[in-house]
Amino acid sequence: MTFARPDHASDLGTLPRIPGWVTSARAETLEDVAFLSGAALNHLHFVLGREEVPQALLRERLALRAAEACVAFSGRPERAGELRDVVHLLCPGDLPGPAGETCLAWRRAVERPMSIKALGRALPTLEPGPIATWLDAGKGGPVTRAAMVLEAVLREAPHADVAGLILADAALAQALGWDRLVPLLAPGLKRADLRKQGDDLCLACHRALIFAAVEAVRLAADLARRAAHLNAVAPKLRAKGAGEAVEMFLTRDAVAPSTLPLPDRAARRLCDRLVDLGAVRELTGRDTFRLYGV
Repeated sequence: MTFARPDHASDLGTLPRIPGWVTSARAETLEDVAFLSGAALNHLHFVLGREEVPQALLRERLALRAAEACVAFSGRPERAGELRDVVHLLCPGDLPGPAGETCLAWRRAVERPMSIKALGRALPTLEPGPIATWLDAGKGGPVTRAAMVLEAVLREAPHADVAGLILADAALAQALGWDRLVPLLAPGLKRADLRKQGDDLCLACHRALIFAAVEAVRLAADLARRAAHLNAVAPKLRAKGAGEAVEMFLTRDAVAPSTLPLPDRAARRLCDRLVDLGAVRELTGRDTFRLYGV
C-alpha cells in the first residue's frame, strides 16, 4: 500500500487533522468502510513520521489504552490509572496479577522493533513457532491480514484476546511497513467483535481502525504540543541530570521521581518545578508515591 503525504503543511507544533469527511461519513458496506479506514491509516502513517511527535511516548500511551480495553473485555474493573499503579508499584518478585500481566504485555510489545523474539517477550506463554505461524495466517491488504491473524489466534486459543490483538496489530504494522507495533485495534473493537469471523470481523476491524486512527492522531497532536513546551522550558532547569530526566518524560507514559537520575529530594523538586511550569502533570492525585507524565 502506498501512502500519500498530505498536501497541506502544518504550522510548527501543530499536526494536520484527519479530514472531516473521514470521521463524519456513515458507511455500511465493507468497501466503503475499507476506503475510510485506508484514509485514516494514511493520515496516521504521516503523523508517525513526524519528528515533533514523541513517538515512544505515543506508543506507551496507546499501549495503556489497549491494555485498558483488554482488561474491560475480560470483565475486570481496573482502568488506566490503576494499571499504571500495578506496573509502577511492582517490586522484584511481585506477581502483577491478570490486569498487570495484560498491561505489561502491551508495554513490552511496543518497547522494541518488531520481531518474533520481541513479540515472544511480550507474550512469554507462547512459543516462537505459533507466533510466526499466526503472523503468516494473514493475506491480502493490511486490515484484512490483521483480521485474519486475530481470527486465527482466537480460533485456536479462544481466550487469548490479548495475544490475538497484539499479533493482529503486529500484522497490521508489518503490512504498513512500520518497524514498531502501534496498538490500534483493541480500543476500537467491542467484546462481541472478537467472536466474529470472516467479512464480519474484517468490517469490525476497519471500523475500529477509523476510530483508533482518529484518536491516535488527536493524542499525537496533544503530545507534540506538550513535548514542545517541555523542551522549551528545559533550559530553565539547573539540576544536574535534568536533561536525562526530560528525555525520560518524553519517552515514558509515567515516571516516578525515584527513577530519575537525581537524588530523591532533588528529583521531587524537579518534578514540582516542571508541574509549576506546566510541562508535566501529576497523574495520580496522591500525596505519596506520585507519578508524573507529559
